[in-house]
Amino acid sequence: MDSFKTVADQLRQSVDLALPHLIAIADNTASRPRAPGKWSPKQVLGHLIDSAANNHQRFVRAQQPGAVHLPGYVQDHWVSVQHYNDRSWADLVELWSAYNRHLAHVIAQIPESAQGLECLIDPYPPATLGYLATDYVDHLWHHLSQIGIHRDAPHG
Repeated sequence: MDSFKTVADQLRQSVDLALPHLIAIADNTASRPRAPGKWSPKQVLGHLIDSAANNHQRFVRAQQPGAVHLPGYVQDHWVSVQHYNDRSWADLVELWSAYNRHLAHVIAQIPESAQGLECLIDPYPPATLGYLATDYVDHLWHHLSQIGIHRDAPHG
């Protein structure tokens, strides 16, 4: 399992890599669904903002004393009620970038002794804090690739 500092670096590098590509997408393009029945890039980025918000809670609360039991995340509901397609693309990109830079800071502060702390997230089996941090970056790239941005994309 990667150290928390390594995961934080990977997250910062991910934002740095993806940001110019996200900025280059026109607002009207970002509003169009990728295919019938699929989310638009705005909705995908909105989902990633929701993921940041949910994981922020997990990264902080898993470190508090006692058992940590958190609600699950009903992604379609969250994306639907927040009407991400009605937001400006530039605002969504700015929020996504800032939130993930903050999460990189939060993750970098987690002591390595917290790798094995467990977090219960409905309806899944317990997950360690180390797993949640690593999986967060992988999840981010899974969805960025849906927008057409890949880890091996050239910068700028």
